Amino acid sequence: MPKHPAWVGDMIGRDALKLRVVLPILGTLALLPSNAHAQSAGLGAAGELVDPDILRVCADPSNMPFTDKSGEGFENKLAELVAAKTGRKSVSYTWFPTITGFVRNTLGANRCDIIMGYAQGDELVQNTNAYYRSAYVLVHPKSKDMEGVETIEDSRLTGKTIGVVESTPPTANMAANKLLRTAKIYPLAVDTRVTPSMGEVMIKDMLAHKIDAAVLWGPMAGYYAKELGADVTIVPLVKEKTGSRMSYRITMGVRPSDQEWKRTLNRVIRENQAEITRILLSYNVPLIDEHDNLITQ
Repeated sequence: MPKHPAWVGDMIGRDALKLRVVLPILGTLALLPSNAHAQSAGLGAAGELVDPDILRVCADPSNMPFTDKSGEGFENKLAELVAAKTGRKSVSYTWFPTITGFVRNTLGANRCDIIMGYAQGDELVQNTNAYYRSAYVLVHPKSKDMEGVETIEDSRLTGKTIGVVESTPPTANMAANKLLRTAKIYPLAVDTRVTPSMGEVMIKDMLAHKIDAAVLWGPMAGYYAKELGADVTIVPLVKEKTGSRMSYRITMGVRPSDQEWKRTLNRVIRENQAEITRILLSYNVPLIDEHDNLITQ
């Protein structure tokens, strides 16, 4: 299955039958079971089932640059920071692939207490305050013919071979501007335990001149561009006038019943935002503020 943040699949699931073309990444995730909403007295404060000694993280085992069993993802590093700031002795993981049932089989089953990256406003989890904001981006080699392109609507993209993952939000905007006719569509369902991430494949194809540009989720684009030493321009798609939403506020996801845990995490985010931003920038994540300006430090 495709490797993207867990929230992406959750966001698309509810409307998948109506809006398949414009939706982000995965199929419908099952709703949280009822015991996630009505818990008896447990490990943490006020009857919350949050382990007070170990940070129990719900994560995909092969999902760079987000999480990985090796601990190399930026969400792994953020988990270490959260553990230290909340007095946890260690970090443990419940590994589950980013497929249908991720929330139900991890957070909803009380096997872990936090999903490190989740889009704000999704009702499958309770969101903390956002700790970063990013967007889908246009990536292209530095060249005069595409310098200054800021939207999918730009006529200079007409006739270009643009790589995009099937069923992600940018495909709707590309379809509206007749760019899918010449696009290279990358598969939605891949197993990155045996196949490279589509983000990595797309950047490599661009460097090999198989495609002229790529449109993909910003953190993936930034990370693989840096890893591959690609001299490219990365443009957050924040100026689209019509079509699908391209930017998202990313939070940490917890169970709806864990109010005290959410407040604790909000405090950690507030007091450590500078360090969180430093970690994200070290992975070349394109960060944007509330005015759609790039954050560079």
